Amino acid sequence: MMTSQIAHDLIVTIVRKGWSERIVKASKEAGAEGATILHGRGTGIHEMKVLFGLPIEPEKDIVLTIIPEEKTEQVLAAIIEAGELERPATGIAFVLPVKKAVGIVHLLHREEERQP
Repeated sequence: MMTSQIAHDLIVTIVRKGWSERIVKASKEAGAEGATILHGRGTGIHEMKVLFGLPIEPEKDIVLTIIPEEKTEQVLAAIIEAGELERPATGIAFVLPVKKAVGIVHLLHREEERQP
């Protein structure tokens, strides 16, 4: 089994529906190679709305970006700016360490090329 020897992080970004494309664009410009976009519903305290007395949970875009650890800070900074995450109720981003990564074959081949 081919697993990556380079340390990676997973940046999870949760933003308003329709904002995922700007997040992906900014992260690619900052060095990411791609992302996975999922759709979900949020229940944040600032975002609960009521229609006919029923609570409505706003739809969200969830962007998952696996990134080599050395690029995490620059990609995260680009995501914060593109998603306006320093403003209230715009979304959140957080970083998780990735212990093993399988299936990112293009990155694995680059690692092999770098090794003497």
